[in-house]
Amino acid sequence: MFNKIIKRAQKTSAKLGFNENSGNGYQFFEVVVKHASRAATTNNSEPQILSPRVEPPPPDPNVIELLPPLRDVAVSERPNLFLKKIQLCCFLCDFSDTFKCVYEKEIKRQTLYELFDIIQSGSFKFSKHQEELVRMISLNIFRCLPPASHESSATETVDPEDDDRYLDPSWPHLQIVYEILLRHIISPDTDIKTSKRYIDHIFVLKLLDLFESEDQREREYLKTILHRIYGKFMVHRPFIRKAINNIFYRFIFETQRHNGIAELLEILGSIINGFALPMKEEHKLFLIRALVPLHKPKSISSYHQQLSYCVIQFVEKDNRLADPVIRGLLKYWPVTNCQKEVLFLGELEEVLEVTQAAEFQRRMVSLFRQIGRCLNSPHFQVAERALYLWNNEHIISLVAQNRSVILPVIFEALEKNMKSHWNKSVHGLTANVRKMLQEMDAELFEECENQYLEKEARDRESEERRELTWKRLEAVAAQAVRDDMVLVN
Repeated sequence: MFNKIIKRAQKTSAKLGFNENSGNGYQFFEVVVKHASRAATTNNSEPQILSPRVEPPPPDPNVIELLPPLRDVAVSERPNLFLKKIQLCCFLCDFSDTFKCVYEKEIKRQTLYELFDIIQSGSFKFSKHQEELVRMISLNIFRCLPPASHESSATETVDPEDDDRYLDPSWPHLQIVYEILLRHIISPDTDIKTSKRYIDHIFVLKLLDLFESEDQREREYLKTILHRIYGKFMVHRPFIRKAINNIFYRFIFETQRHNGIAELLEILGSIINGFALPMKEEHKLFLIRALVPLHKPKSISSYHQQLSYCVIQFVEKDNRLADPVIRGLLKYWPVTNCQKEVLFLGELEEVLEVTQAAEFQRRMVSLFRQIGRCLNSPHFQVAERALYLWNNEHIISLVAQNRSVILPVIFEALEKNMKSHWNKSVHGLTANVRKMLQEMDAELFEECENQYLEKEARDRESEERRELTWKRLEAVAAQAVRDDMVLVN
């Protein structure tokens, strides 16, 4: 309860600093990497920071200095003034107290906006001050993140739709700093050869560390910025892929807790989409060693959409990768988590849709044994999702080509559903699938039915013999007790 009160207070204080209807005249970049792995839920109403209603009184010059706008000074003085403005923005404010350093925060905010406007408009050549600019950005965004919610409460994951999710109180300043960094990276005035000395491997690693932030707005900016760095700084590409790999390994095999897995996978979705053919061996190893094991953590629901997109991209580019993907899905198939089973069945359908006959035949027996277990699941959503696989024309064609192997594997599960499944919807869908298979090959269906009836008869005989054996043993034991009984007067 105390944690919720604190979060609401932080949310309220963050809301006081911005308004999405602000008329300050600045347009912020839409921070979304657009590709098919992302649902159409972009944050089009990104809050904007309010201009002050009243002019603040002059601040203490010993703390922060009020500087004139760049356009109001002579051209010869602008480089020095630009540098002073960067140094002013290195002043770090305490956002834990809303009423502390109010005037200093406002002056810094206005200065950040001016820097953003200068870089966006291209009215000033800032290439000589890249080192100071990146240093200012680093001082503001690279910080110790607050303790995660799962460390202070019983919950392990935070619902992104929850009203009590964490909102960073320093976001009114952080947002502008992230915009400055983004504009700096995409600006045509940014010289790659010079800039890569400051936006180096250490900078990229620190940026990746910030994906642990619980504030979803910050992760959206980080996603876009890292994607732009990957696109512009070709020298960093192998390092970025390796660093993301290491984050995944730690998440899978050590912590199983990370707030930014979905965003990192979304970046990778765009990267994988651009892989050249034939694919390099390191990319295939990344699929097998990182993406497939990402199906193991129980928090998969928070990033499954992005993960599924990445996996499908690999299989579409190289059909031979369907075999290790299906094998991995069967390896990490959930035993007791029904929600996770539904996700796996949905992904399996997408994989099978781009799978060719040769790869399908390698795994069809073990695959349909697992599908049969799902058909008999007492959880009706799992059974329904498994039956919906027969609505896919490509899967039906694969089944039809290999019906002599698949039908005997799946027949018993269908018969059990017809006899004993409690859900009417599952019962009806099973009847439809059963009829489809019967029309596909009536002779094979009849043969499977006869084999099933013979197996049922053998099972009944075996059960009767077992019951008869137990009755004989009980009779012998009862007789032995009576013979050994001692009468006491």
